Amino acid sequence: MQDDLAFRPARVLAQLVADKQISSVELTQHYIDRIQRFDEELNAVVVRTFERALADARAADEAIASGAALGPLHGVPMTIKESYVMQDTPSTWGLPAFKDNVADQDGLAVQRFRKAGAVFLGKTNVPVDLADFQSYNDIYGTTSNPWNTDHVPGGSSGGSAAAMAAGLSGLEAGSDIGGSIRTPAAFCGVFGHKPTWGIVPQQGHELFPGVPESDLSVCGPLARDAADLAVGLDVMAGPAERAGVGWKLDLPRARFTDLRGLRVAVWPSDELAPASAEMAGRVSDTADFLAAAGAVVSDTARPDFDARQGHMIYQSLLTAVMSSSQPIDKVPLMQARAAEFDLQDSSQEAVAARAAVMMHRDWIRHNFRRERMRLAWDAFFNEWDMLICPQFTVPAIQHDHRPMSERTINVDGVERPYMEPIFWAGLAIASYLPSTVFPTGLSSSGLPIGLQAVTGPYRDHDSIEFARLVSELNGGFAPPPGF
Repeated sequence: MQDDLAFRPARVLAQLVADKQISSVELTQHYIDRIQRFDEELNAVVVRTFERALADARAADEAIASGAALGPLHGVPMTIKESYVMQDTPSTWGLPAFKDNVADQDGLAVQRFRKAGAVFLGKTNVPVDLADFQSYNDIYGTTSNPWNTDHVPGGSSGGSAAAMAAGLSGLEAGSDIGGSIRTPAAFCGVFGHKPTWGIVPQQGHELFPGVPESDLSVCGPLARDAADLAVGLDVMAGPAERAGVGWKLDLPRARFTDLRGLRVAVWPSDELAPASAEMAGRVSDTADFLAAAGAVVSDTARPDFDARQGHMIYQSLLTAVMSSSQPIDKVPLMQARAAEFDLQDSSQEAVAARAAVMMHRDWIRHNFRRERMRLAWDAFFNEWDMLICPQFTVPAIQHDHRPMSERTINVDGVERPYMEPIFWAGLAIASYLPSTVFPTGLSSSGLPIGLQAVTGPYRDHDSIEFARLVSELNGGFAPPPGF
């Protein structure tokens, strides 16, 4: 069996299985062989469920033989981010305290993929608490980029993107609150989609049951083919059981079938997070070939809000989410608030309670500011169909396991703050917008450069289709050498 079979789109693999050109067992074994052959160097698929995968593949083949109705991913082997809940596997989020957190049943996302016919090979690596541009932890170790193992695959869905790029899986699902789907996709040269907030339930992507839907955070697919993102999104999206009693999702399909006449704004760089000359140049080059394809392109159109204030709103909302699971006395901002509002009762409990009240008040105020920002985006996307910008300021960075406060990002010879590039991820996250990352070829150093296409809320299929059309012109995904 030729290795290029492993790089075919998931929907093509499903058709090959359905047409009996290859069995699901053969395809599953092929991916297992590739994981065993290539993953020692990458360390992407850190939880392996090969026996269950082969058993499910046999069942998939038997279903075809019996003439059963087939789902869109019938018999397709896939992996999923470690943070998802899957029966008989741990969901640790890279936290040693949860190394024995083994699920006794599948979470919602895994259930939906299984119902669509997918076969799970295992789970892919993450950073500690899903909170880094790199993917390493004390439980599973370090994951590397298949284009250059001295470099990171991104985070927090780093194992997901590395597995996709290396041809170790047919499809993947990750999560994104700070670019965690899109940055790994950009670093590894694959496609990734951050859905409109709220259309994909977060149930089944959790450390323990009963966690409510989190602000900002989303779950979504990664793939080697833009059209596979649409398949993955359709599988994942839609209300969970409680909400499904009263509403259903009806996402519109893409409004266009070619680039001609499409209104595209481009944002190559920004003083808040300067992109490298090569990264900004790739945005401009993409704008040029879009114009040549008949699109209407502007490099000055921007939404009507102050970018600095918008980023501040995002950072404040993000801090609220990321600190929500920590004790109040362990969160620096809350500690400061506790001291600030230390009035008559100075007991630890009273001070902490006052701090929590003030934090919640501030969240509400930032939420009001976010709504004004969302209205500005609505007006912008009434005039423009798509915004193209960097996903990160540079291609994949090198491994750096120093304390985060000591790390920097080198942008054209200048050491810049490590977390600065999150500005580009936050453009879409803060206002709940969909965004699709697509590959644009390699940098001068031989690393992938991915850009993001942002569009209006619930227009997810527009940005996915845009990425598909662009990939027809620029070549789309290409396998890393040696895989």
